Amino acid sequence: MEINKIYLKDCIEGMKELPEDSIDLIFADPPYNLQLKNELYRPNQSLVDAVNDEWDKFSSFEEYDDFTKKWLSECRRVLKKTGSIWVIGSYHNIFRIGKIMQDLGFWILNDIIWIKTNPMPNFRGTRFNNAHETLIWASKNEKAKPTFHYKAMKVFNNDKQMRSDWYIPICIGKERLKLNGKKLHSTQKPEALLYRIIISTSNVNDIVLDPFMGSGTTAAVAKKLRRNFIGFETNEIYVKAARERVVKVIPMDPDILDYKVEKKPPKVPFGTLVEHNYIKAGDWLYSKDMRYKAIIKANGSIEYQGKNGSIHKISAQILNKKANNGWDFWYVKENDNLVSIDTIRRNYASKNMNYMNDEIDMRNKKVTDKLLTNYLE
Repeated sequence: MEINKIYLKDCIEGMKELPEDSIDLIFADPPYNLQLKNELYRPNQSLVDAVNDEWDKFSSFEEYDDFTKKWLSECRRVLKKTGSIWVIGSYHNIFRIGKIMQDLGFWILNDIIWIKTNPMPNFRGTRFNNAHETLIWASKNEKAKPTFHYKAMKVFNNDKQMRSDWYIPICIGKERLKLNGKKLHSTQKPEALLYRIIISTSNVNDIVLDPFMGSGTTAAVAKKLRRNFIGFETNEIYVKAARERVVKVIPMDPDILDYKVEKKPPKVPFGTLVEHNYIKAGDWLYSKDMRYKAIIKANGSIEYQGKNGSIHKISAQILNKKANNGWDFWYVKENDNLVSIDTIRRNYASKNMNYMNDEIDMRNKKVTDKLLTNYLE
C-alpha cells in the first residue's frame, strides 16, 4: 500500500493490508453513534443541519462496540511502539471507546478536552450547551515510548506547560468544505486541532494514519507539516473532495519544522574532550564573568582552590548549590575569547557522530546477545 494517498476503502479491510508496527501516529474520528431520533429545529423553526448521516447509525450499542473493537484492534496492530493514537468523540461514544481501548491493551496517556469557543447552541433548552469534545491520547501499551515534543509545546504555549484543555473554534468560514452551498461533511474538524496533535506527537517524515478520513483535514495538515499520510474513507464524495483539498497544500520549509528546543545534548564525557585534545589538560576553565577559574587535570577532573572534582561538582560548590550543570557554567579561552565547553562538546559530537552511533549499536548488540543467551539457557 502506498503512502500519501486517501483510499476509497473500509478502514478495517484497508488496515489489514498495512504491515505490523508501521504507523507513527493515528488520528481517528469515528462515527459518534449519536442516536438522533427526531429532526432538530431552531426557535425560528428552521431545520438544523445536524449529524444524521447513514454512516453514524447503528442498530444497538453491541453493534457499535463490535465495530469499535475491530477497527481499534487493527490500529493497535499497525501502531509502532514509538507511536501513539488519538481518538475523538462526544459523550455519546467516548466512554465506550475508552473502555474498549483499555481492554485491547492501549495505555491511556491523557484525555484532552477540546473546548469549542463557538459551539452550536442547545436549541431545545433541555440540557447544558454541549461545548466540548473529548480526545483520548494513548500509546500501544504501558511500556511503549511514544513521541512527544514536550519542550516544543511548552514554547508553543508561552513557556507554560501545555494543558489538557484546548480552546479552539469549530470549523467555519472558508475552511469549511461545502457542496451545493451546504457543508460537505457534518463533522469536519478544524485544522488547528490536527495541527496541535501532529506537531506535538510526530516527527517530520512520520506516517500518519486516519481510518476515517472524511473531508481530508488530517491529510492536509500532515502534508503541510511534512508528514506522510494514509487515509481510508467509504464515502466517494468525501474522498474526491479530500483528494482535491490535499493537492492544493504546500508543505512548510523543512527548517521551520526543526524543533531545536527538543534536541538533547550529546552524551560526551568531559574527559573525552580532554583525551582527544579538544580541551587541553593544564589549561584553565573560566566562569562566564571570569570571576572563577579552575585548572583542568589529565583525567578530566578540575581543581579550584585546592578542591578537586568534576565540572559539575566544582561549579555547584562555587554556587553553593547541591547540583549544577557544569556544561553551562564553564568556558575556555580561545584567542582571548571565551568559548562555552558545551559548544566544544557539540562540535566534537557532530564530527564523531557516526563513530558514536556505531559504539552505541555495538553496546546494544552485546546487551541483546546477552539477553538472548540467558533466555536460551
